[in-house]
Amino acid sequence: MKRRVFLSGVLGAATASIFARASVAGESGDGMSGMAGMSHAPAASPLAAVDALPAGAPLAGLRTLANESREAGVFRATLIAQPAAHALLAGQPATTFWQYDANAAHHEGPVIGPLIDVREGDRVEIRLVNRLAQPTTIHWHGLPVPPDQDGNPANPVLPGAEHTYRFTLPKGSAGTYWYHPHPHMHTAEQVFRGLAGPIIVRAADDPLAAWPERHLFVSDLKLAADGTIAANSMMDWMNGREGQFVLVNGAREPRIDIVRDERWRVWNGCNARYLLLAFDDGRAFAQVGTDGGLLGVPREGVTSLLLAPGERAELIVRAGQGASAARLLAAQYDRRKMAMTHGSLPPTPAVTLAQVQFAPQGDGEETNKALPAQLRPIAPLVPSDSQKSVVFSEAMDMHAMHQPGASKMGMPQGMQFMINGASYDPARITLASRRNEVEQWTIANQTDMDHPFHLHGTQFQVLAREIDGKRVSEPLLAWRDTVNVTPGESVHIATVQRDAGDRMFHCHILEHEDLGMMGTLRVT
Repeated sequence: MKRRVFLSGVLGAATASIFARASVAGESGDGMSGMAGMSHAPAASPLAAVDALPAGAPLAGLRTLANESREAGVFRATLIAQPAAHALLAGQPATTFWQYDANAAHHEGPVIGPLIDVREGDRVEIRLVNRLAQPTTIHWHGLPVPPDQDGNPANPVLPGAEHTYRFTLPKGSAGTYWYHPHPHMHTAEQVFRGLAGPIIVRAADDPLAAWPERHLFVSDLKLAADGTIAANSMMDWMNGREGQFVLVNGAREPRIDIVRDERWRVWNGCNARYLLLAFDDGRAFAQVGTDGGLLGVPREGVTSLLLAPGERAELIVRAGQGASAARLLAAQYDRRKMAMTHGSLPPTPAVTLAQVQFAPQGDGEETNKALPAQLRPIAPLVPSDSQKSVVFSEAMDMHAMHQPGASKMGMPQGMQFMINGASYDPARITLASRRNEVEQWTIANQTDMDHPFHLHGTQFQVLAREIDGKRVSEPLLAWRDTVNVTPGESVHIATVQRDAGDRMFHCHILEHEDLGMMGTLRVT
């Protein structure tokens, strides 16, 4: 396997020692920002304590975006991207987020953008008003929308401007999606400041429609002790940002009370944090859906499920037979984060997502319900002879990275994250495809850390995974738009694009996307 390239040789022993310590500190949020004195910049505010936000409140429901249309089959709404102040830390000024609101004056409910709840066949018209100081877009992550309506970096909405996105949701598109900005070199910041929200597309023939449904949108927040949202450190750029607070529907460790079996939709809306979902007592749940909707058949007896950044899942969580309690965790997962010198950092420790109280009620009809043996038909995609190759690589100029102030600029110095040997260039077409042709893509990770691959405009099927020359067929037939690729691994997928135009594909660690790990697919 081709390992990370270091462009400038070995650092002196003293300097290497300093920055090795700084890299470990970066896991607590300091990183290169802790070296601010070297560049004569003002010291950054220390991070807020990990228990500074209250925990244990009942899980808040998501806001729902109201439909302004009275016409059947039409969903019409407005989203205003704008600063919004929320009081978080006692004794500190309110924290300024950027968030999506339908109203210019009110910022009620969780910071998470409002839920867009629509149905297959709906014509969707959503007007975006940009009241930020940066260009922005809305990318409809996972939805099969026309390329010119998908919020690509080539179509920015400038500060003070607005744009209306229009698309129709085809039959078969029911699933759990989300929306977030996609302006090049601004995506990571806009998302970690709060611009993200969930989408549910519903089918008329959903076999689980009668099950009680719960929504868990997971994000994280890196908050300074003075109440401000901390800027990215060099370590954040290199590994992707992980805040010290992991939030569900905008709150820390909320309480979930379960009295009957429930259908959970779970979103990983973090910039870079991986969520290895598990209960701390090892209890099992069922998986019934992935990014692009329901599975063909349910997966019973699941005790852990990895969601890479950008991925979603649908679960069945059982109330059980008696009162009990468990913590829902993002369990420890080693994604092999890089250190500022050779080697990797320790894995991120387990984090509690929610406190869950199980108190089954009733005569048993609402607990231990049998799932349908078949959820929906999924036809396997059969690739033609057309094949595409996507190779993730990276190069680190250690000399540039260790220069004073290297992390204080708009983009950090010395890092290259690449696809097929090149960083993203808006003027370059990386790959070309033909409409309606089923292709096999191979995504190879030639770096030392995990990278989640995301393809715009369609869902794909994972065919196989290959490492050290050993190819293993994928056991789960499912629709996905994001898949994790571990170091040295190649993931083979089958995919097809239905609309002509330019599509993006990239690593969904958003800092890596901003730093160039992205390409353009031209569909003709």
